Amino acid sequence: MSSVEWNKNSLDFLDKLDKKDSERIVKKINEIKDNPLRFIKGLINKDFGKIRIGDYRLFVDLIIKEDKLIIRSIKHRKNAYK
Repeated sequence: MSSVEWNKNSLDFLDKLDKKDSERIVKKINEIKDNPLRFIKGLINKDFGKIRIGDYRLFVDLIIKEDKLIIRSIKHRKNAYK
């Protein structure tokens, strides 16, 4: 089971979302923290991965040695890759 660490930027973004979307993101993270490798997709030329939750993309770091999942940022899919 991985511990989850939220970056300040990701928490700020969650606060700005409507309650339904933010609850969905938090619920999904709590579900996948047991096996995050299954849900993390690698990005070309990046040293971090992404998790897709509905219209939002979570950019994450997984530190296997410490069993830690770090949520770097959350972005809407239309702005995620710009």
